[in-house]
Amino acid sequence: MFPFLTEDSGLRTEDTRGRRLNEAFLRRLPLESPIRSPRSSVQRAVLLLVLGVFLAGGLFAADTRPPMLRGVGIEQRLGQPLPLDAIFQDERGRPVRLGAFFGRRPVLLALAYYNCPMLCTQVLNGLVSSLRVLSFDAGKEFEVVVISFDPHDRPVDAAAKKKAYVDQYGRPGAEMGWHFLAGNVASIERVTEAVGFHYRFDESIGQFAHASAIYIATAEGKLSRYFYGIEYAPRDVRLGLVEASNNRIGSPVDQILLFCYHYDPKVAKYSAAVLGLVRLGGVAAVLILSTFLAVMWRRDRRRDAIRAAARTSPGGAPDRAPAAGGRAI
Repeated sequence: MFPFLTEDSGLRTEDTRGRRLNEAFLRRLPLESPIRSPRSSVQRAVLLLVLGVFLAGGLFAADTRPPMLRGVGIEQRLGQPLPLDAIFQDERGRPVRLGAFFGRRPVLLALAYYNCPMLCTQVLNGLVSSLRVLSFDAGKEFEVVVISFDPHDRPVDAAAKKKAYVDQYGRPGAEMGWHFLAGNVASIERVTEAVGFHYRFDESIGQFAHASAIYIATAEGKLSRYFYGIEYAPRDVRLGLVEASNNRIGSPVDQILLFCYHYDPKVAKYSAAVLGLVRLGGVAAVLILSTFLAVMWRRDRRRDAIRAAARTSPGGAPDRAPAAGGRAI
């Protein structure tokens, strides 16, 4: 690192001032510390530089984040019970307990305020698009509950939203399975806190800053699955409903899919379970091999039975070969 510190290097330091600086520097070095090679020092410098760039970038991003968005997001709280005693108003203006929609079927929950000009509409559009693909029917296999987190929304707003989306869903009796609720601040905050839904109101534009997701809860009112975004894979929604129902709805195919897929909370989706696929392949191989062996065993038994019948029947093949020089009897 410092070739001018020694005379063995072939570079002599004739300047006495430079020699004194060298000696002073050497006295400050710890005796135990080896002098690093130029290559390792350069590598360390580069690593420190890269690390500094990343840290500076993170700080820069944190500093430039809009204050309104700080704290906005969704925190998964799987297994958290919902406040089933919270009081809301339905689309007809009647006071209802949230628990009135639980107890029999899994519930698909959405948080969206009814006068939202952008994101909430996309959430509900994505929800109804996914449900139209499913063979399950709202009101039969599951319930849909939409809660506005704007305390200024009224039952008339809930009724308008319900009509629009029930008509878009387009299945008989759907109005009995879709519920749009409005409530006061206390009831809304109890639900949003239980779900982990963090949002803020931007007074400058008169809108809420919030994230987007839908949620599946069990019939007992416990959060079971989260699905983020504004588009929801019908397969994921179906499997989530099947699991939330404790397999009371669905088909044998759903059971196979649940064996092969598992819910990943990090990405809020169902991902292929490699071990499950391996096990399924092993079971399939055993079944195929067992079927093949059974077919071959039955074929061998049938052939042996035919041969035995031929030997014992009149005109059949002789039981033994004739003696030498004799004739067959």
